[in-house]
Amino acid sequence: MDQQADKTAEQSEHLRVGATLRKLRKEKKMSLQDLAAASGVSVGMISQVERDLANPSMRLLSALRRALNISMQEMFGESPESSTDRGSDPGFVRRAENRPEINLGQLRKELLTSGGRHNLQIMILRFEPGGQSGGRALSYPAEKGGLVLQGELVLRVNDEEAVLREGDSFAFDSALPHGIRNDSDAPADVLWVIGAVQFDRHL
Repeated sequence: MDQQADKTAEQSEHLRVGATLRKLRKEKKMSLQDLAAASGVSVGMISQVERDLANPSMRLLSALRRALNISMQEMFGESPESSTDRGSDPGFVRRAENRPEINLGQLRKELLTSGGRHNLQIMILRFEPGGQSGGRALSYPAEKGGLVLQGELVLRVNDEEAVLREGDSFAFDSALPHGIRNDSDAPADVLWVIGAVQFDRHL
């Protein structure tokens, strides 16, 4: 019974991601073709993601987010109004019980940054065995860094690879092609930090 409930919750999470992307695209008055041209992601793939027929990779989500010119919080389904609805807490605080998540199957992203647009984004990424950031290396203007909280991950930046274990940290220029994957047989968690993300205001 618990397994069925977990499966239903996971499916709801996937649906929320697809519904969020579709809602944001329509708010931007972009057709599937417009978003495909701006992001480099095929019309078919975007359609599958929006209809929960495919789990998007971290690379694909990043491409769509940048093409839509939206904040990380919006990608996680938060609106500017909801980000300010935190009771008596100041705007720079996010309580542990209010962390939004995106479940992509072999990769789960948990947002730690408080609401609003920030040049600094902090997340916890959980890579299940075989999980990875995407088939093609990510590359866009930003600084990235992190700390492995548990497990083992392989980080590739340019033509160099490093095996990272619990307690190991890293930082690199995100303009360099890079990717991260879990080749082990156990889940791995990493504190993931993205700084100085640049948005194209003309999209």
